[in-house]
Amino acid sequence: MTVNENVSLRPYNTFSLNATARYFAAFHSTEALQQILRDERWRDTPKMILGGGSNLLLTKDFDGLVLKNEIKGIHVVGEDDDYVYINAGAGENWHQFVMHCIGKDLGGLENLSLIPGNVGASPMQNIGAYGVEIKDTFWELEALNLDTLLPVRFDNAACEFGYRESVFKRQFKNRFVILNVTYRLHKKPVVNTTYGAIEQELAKMGITAPTIRDVSQAVIHIRSSKLPNPAEIGNAGSFFKNPEVSAEKYEQLKVAFPDVVAYPLPGHHFKLAAGWLIEQCGWKGYREGDAGVHARQALVLVNYGNAQGADIYNLSTKVLQSVEEKFGVVLEREVNVV
Repeated sequence: MTVNENVSLRPYNTFSLNATARYFAAFHSTEALQQILRDERWRDTPKMILGGGSNLLLTKDFDGLVLKNEIKGIHVVGEDDDYVYINAGAGENWHQFVMHCIGKDLGGLENLSLIPGNVGASPMQNIGAYGVEIKDTFWELEALNLDTLLPVRFDNAACEFGYRESVFKRQFKNRFVILNVTYRLHKKPVVNTTYGAIEQELAKMGITAPTIRDVSQAVIHIRSSKLPNPAEIGNAGSFFKNPEVSAEKYEQLKVAFPDVVAYPLPGHHFKLAAGWLIEQCGWKGYREGDAGVHARQALVLVNYGNAQGADIYNLSTKVLQSVEEKFGVVLEREVNVV
């Protein structure tokens, strides 16, 4: 495997930030990754595993070895009366994988169409959109233990999925590399149109009995209308998590801000719309140099061209502070900051 020096990471992150990796290599198999990690030259070198770069904010150059996950392949690994179990390499493009499954008439992932990034990030982030999360279809994954360099299997329970997180973002952060993921998909799909925006979009499309293809197209329409295309303007999608608050806190907010946007959760909690909170603080469309808050979706921070990662990070800090001051609610960054 070839290791290159002083490589620009601009092509490898959707914010299009021009950080530099001291060393850079791409791996296409488990064996190739094991080979480089066993090499004594890299034993004490800091390492960063890079996937699609769609949930990453690079605030500085990386003085170490960046390893780009390019493991590909899509295979059916099991089947029963109701489900097909389909495995995808962590380096597969997520949206293309979703389209592959829809093309096979396998249901469960259609609400997650057009999410940027690669397959390997889907369980790490427990990605979710429009009423669906990865944990709903996830079966198992295989990951390389960076201490033993041996593959380990994780089932749904072992991943300890939470809202936009898993064990790989908590206690196992930087300790495993996800190699491939297996999903359990429905052979007889039942579409999920409970999310209001999907119902509205399907109505616009004149569809009353939607298929998974219809739901996917509706989601693509919605996302395209609200979220900027990373190929046109640098961004990482939703920059902040939607915060969860107690029923008591929600009632307090409802009194002070009658229009507050919130969704009930189990356990007498509510999820607040972070984009609404940010917009009420006046940030929507705000710009400092080439770092800004998107004009159509306040949840998205953008790079208009030549912003540095530090510029975007500093802007996000101002947003966090203003939301806490106005609403008494602490937002969390969804992106991984390096």
